Amino acid sequence: MSGRIVAVLGAGTMGELVLAGLLRGGHPADRALASARRPARAEELRAAHGVRVVDNATAAAEAEVLVIGVKPQDADALLREAAPHVRPGTLVVSLCAGLTTEFFARRLPEGTPVVRVMTNTPALAGAAISAISPGAHATDEHVTLAEELFRPLGAVLRVPENQQDAVTAVSGSGPAYVFLFVEAMIEAGVHLGLPRRTARELAVQTALGSATMLRDSGEHPVTLREAVTSPAGTTAAALAELERHGLRAAVLDALAAARDRAIALAAQNT
Repeated sequence: MSGRIVAVLGAGTMGELVLAGLLRGGHPADRALASARRPARAEELRAAHGVRVVDNATAAAEAEVLVIGVKPQDADALLREAAPHVRPGTLVVSLCAGLTTEFFARRLPEGTPVVRVMTNTPALAGAAISAISPGAHATDEHVTLAEELFRPLGAVLRVPENQQDAVTAVSGSGPAYVFLFVEAMIEAGVHLGLPRRTARELAVQTALGSATMLRDSGEHPVTLREAVTSPAGTTAAALAELERHGLRAAVLDALAAARDRAIALAAQNT
C-alpha cells in the first residue's frame, strides 16, 4: 500500500475483515479510515483497530484507495454521498456481490479506476481466497495494488469480471456450504453415539486435514477420494448413500441458485 490512505466505507463483516487484514499486513493505523452508520459500531471499530471513523464524504475526500463494503442494495445511496468528494486517481475497490464495475463507473467521476473483488470469511484466519477483476479504467498497476491490499487475507486470484457471479457462488458463499456439511457430520456423530465435543473435534480436524491435502498435494479430488475408498468398505458404503441422495446434483443446483441470486442483485441495482 506504500503508505496510501485507505478508507473502508461500510465496515460490516467483510469490510472489517479487509481493514483488519490491512493492519495485520503492517499498514499504519493512522493511514486507515472507516465509516459506519451506527455510533455504537463506529466506537467498536475505533476500539478494535485504532482507526479514525468518519462519515462517507470525509473518507472519500481523504482516501487514495476507497473500499466499498456495504450491501449491494445500499451501494447507490453510499455513492451519492461519497462520489462528489472522490479525488482524481483514487482507486475504488468494490466488495459488493453482484454489482459490476460499470455500476460504480456510472456513479463516480469520469475515469475513476474500479476493481471488483469477491473475498470470503476465512479472511478472519488469514485463509481467504480473493478473486479480483479490473474495470474499464483500472490498469495493471491498480490490480497489483488491489492484490497487495488483499494478500494479508489469504490467496489472491485474477479472474475476468464475467466470471465473478460464479466466483460468488463457489467461494464467496462457499464457507457456508462447508460449515453446513461439517455441522451435519457432527450431528451424525452424536447420533451414532459420540460425545458432541468428540464429534466436533473429529469433524473439524477431518475437514481441515482434507482441505490441506487438496491444497498441498496438487492431486485431483477424485484421486484423493479413491485413495480413501476400499472396495466394499465403510467409505464406499457411505459414498453410495451420498450419491443415492443426489449430493452432486444438490451442490450443482445450490451453486446455480447462488449465482442466479448474484445476477438478480445486479438487476435490482442497475
